Amino acid sequence: MELGGEEILFYPSQKLTVALLRGTTADEAGNVTMEREALTIDNLAQAMAVHNAGGVVIVQVERVARAGSLPGRDVHIPGILVDAIIVAKPENHVQTYRTVFSQAFTNRIKPPLGEMPVMPLDARKVIARRCAFELPVNGVVNLGIGMPEGVASVAAEEGLLEHLTLTAEPGVIGGQPASGLDFGAAVNTDAVIPQNNQFDFYDGGGLDMTCLGLAQADAAGNVNVSRFGSRLAGAGGFINISQNARAVVFAGTFTTQGLEVEVREDGVEVRQEGKARKFLNHVEQISFSGARAARLGQPVLYVTERCVFELTPDGLKLIEVAPGIDLERDILRLMDVDPIMDEIRPMDPRIFRAEEMGLRTDLLHLDLPDRVAIDSKVGQLFLNFEKMRIRTQEEIHLVRDTVARTCEAHGKRVDVIVNRPNTRII
Repeated sequence: MELGGEEILFYPSQKLTVALLRGTTADEAGNVTMEREALTIDNLAQAMAVHNAGGVVIVQVERVARAGSLPGRDVHIPGILVDAIIVAKPENHVQTYRTVFSQAFTNRIKPPLGEMPVMPLDARKVIARRCAFELPVNGVVNLGIGMPEGVASVAAEEGLLEHLTLTAEPGVIGGQPASGLDFGAAVNTDAVIPQNNQFDFYDGGGLDMTCLGLAQADAAGNVNVSRFGSRLAGAGGFINISQNARAVVFAGTFTTQGLEVEVREDGVEVRQEGKARKFLNHVEQISFSGARAARLGQPVLYVTERCVFELTPDGLKLIEVAPGIDLERDILRLMDVDPIMDEIRPMDPRIFRAEEMGLRTDLLHLDLPDRVAIDSKVGQLFLNFEKMRIRTQEEIHLVRDTVARTCEAHGKRVDVIVNRPNTRII
């Protein structure tokens, strides 16, 4: 249908008849608490919707308490909405798909440093590291499932978690989101809210950036994560998040199905190419519209282990290539349509080394005074902006004020020499 001159999809609401939910403790009146759960999800909203539609609400719990003995503020699902309680065996009530139970996931304790392991240096970490270069200081970020999960680990390793807020769609805000079969849970969170409220925040434009998975992309910048042949994977929250975030970074390997990559100090070597291409002439289904994003001026990057693309009004533009990668052999021949190419720079070499990258210094500009210097004898000002990323007007003012203070101390007009390879103003 058309609304406000724009074609949109309208989904009529369905009548829900059964809700299968879980909590921790139920009292004899059916009131349910969630003190040992990693997330609250949409339990209350689903229970209300099904109950009000005349359906049946069934809640699985660990234990039953005496009626009226649960603190009212701890009850997430009131008994007036519940038709049946099932007390599960412990093996049928694990906290996540991987973890039987962790107090850290309930946010009752803060785990010791190092309990969340550092990622091994492989293609997955290379992608996560490159994505982490885009993290907005003091910003709010969503991390999607799959490849983007590694960004949380890199941010923790680089000491960035206190300088931004990571979120995940099930409702965690702040801290370090977990990955793999623990995805959705998090440690050291600022808050855990219902998932439907989290999406209210996302839909309202609350995200400064999102990092999402990349299954297929095409020359126009469209991305598909939802349909592959006869298999309908579904988009989940992908569409809500990608359309409303101020900036989007898609993360995924360049090819898939059998890809083997060796990461070395001097870059990347493709040992075995994946059987399936990801960069196609046309994606099978448009889950993210490149044309819409370009029209709205939404910054979009596509990050792989061997190269990086950015979205332009004319389509995908190749902007970075990893050391060790041959442009023709490892990139262009594996794309159905050649990307736009102009100035192509190498991916930052620190991404491929085992030690920490020092990203905290880059993003926080802790080394800014070292980038500005005057040779008073010859009257020359040296500005080293190499690999600097400017994201806000405040950062521009910070650079300006640092230069101004340096020049004022000299007291005379100066000539300027600027070094600016790989500088980006976002």
